[in-house]
Amino acid sequence: MKKLLLSILLVGGAGSAMAQDLEFTQFYSNPIYLNPALAGTHGCPRFALNYRNQWPSLSSSYVSYAAAYDQFFDNISGGFGVILVNDVQAKVLNTTTGSLVYSYHLRLGRKWTALFGAKATWAQKYLDWDKLTFGDQIDPRRGFIYQTGDVQRGGSKGFFDASAGTVVYNKNFNIGFAANHLNTPNESVIVGESKLPMRFTGHASANIPLGGRSKYKNQTTIMPSVLYSYQQGFQQLNIGSYIKYGNFTTGAYFRNRDAFILTLGLATDRFRLGYSYDVTVSKLNNGVSGGSHEVSLAILVACRKKPASFRTIDCPTF
Repeated sequence: MKKLLLSILLVGGAGSAMAQDLEFTQFYSNPIYLNPALAGTHGCPRFALNYRNQWPSLSSSYVSYAAAYDQFFDNISGGFGVILVNDVQAKVLNTTTGSLVYSYHLRLGRKWTALFGAKATWAQKYLDWDKLTFGDQIDPRRGFIYQTGDVQRGGSKGFFDASAGTVVYNKNFNIGFAANHLNTPNESVIVGESKLPMRFTGHASANIPLGGRSKYKNQTTIMPSVLYSYQQGFQQLNIGSYIKYGNFTTGAYFRNRDAFILTLGLATDRFRLGYSYDVTVSKLNNGVSGGSHEVSLAILVACRKKPASFRTIDCPTF
C-alpha cells in the first residue's frame, strides 16, 4: 500500500506534489548540512558521518547517509567544506547530492563573530520504476497479480541547487539562519515539472557552565537549543537541551507533533560518537513505525598550527 501511495504521488500528481527535505535529528552533528555558514567552525580538519533509519518496522523505511569534511583556512579568511548525502525513500526513490561549501568568517569586535556561507550542490534523483505498483495490478481477491498498463516516463533527474546561510556567535551563544533551494530547481523524475520549494531554517543554542572550573572535577554544562524550519507549508520545531559532564553527553528533545528524542554521546579531543532514538508520538505510533535510529561520528584531526585568525564557536556536539 505504501508503494501504491508513493506511485500516486510521483506519477499521478507530478504537477502538484511537494517534497520535504531530509532532516537529521542530531542536527549539530553535521554542521555544514544544517547551515553552510558553519563550515570551518572547528578550525582544524573535521570529518562527519551520519546514518539515519526512519520507521524501520515498516516494510519500506527511509534510510539516509551523509559524509562531510570541513576546515578553516587563513588564506581564504574562512572555512571550506565538502558534503555527500544519500537518501533512499521506501526503496523506490533514491536521491544523491554532492556539495561544495564556503563560509566567510568576520570578527565583530572583541567578543562577536559573524559567518556568511554559501553552498553549491549537484543533485541526482532516481526513481526505480520496476518497484512501483499501480491500481490496475490489483485483483480484489488475489492482490497484485496483473501487469500494469502504465508506461514508464522518465525515471532520472539531475539538477543544480544553491543555498546560503549566516551565523552570529560569541563565547557562549550562537544564532543562525539558512535558506536552501534558492533557485527552486525542478526535481521531477518524470514528465512535467515539480519545483523544489525553498526551505528556511533558524537555529540557536547556548553553552551554560554550572559551577566553577576545577582540575579535580569535571564541569557540568547545559546546552539548550532550538531549531525551526519551514518549507511550503510544512513546519518543524525541535526544542530541548543537552547536559554534558566530562566526555559524556545526554539530551532530550521534542519535535512538534512528531517525536520525543533521546540522545547519548561520547566526545574526546579526537572523536565524537552519538546515538539518538526518536519515539514516534504522532498518529503513526511508535509500535507501528519502530521509531527512528540515528548514529553520528565526527573525527577531529589535529592541526600542525592553529589558524591565527580562528575564533572558536561552542555549538552542541550532537
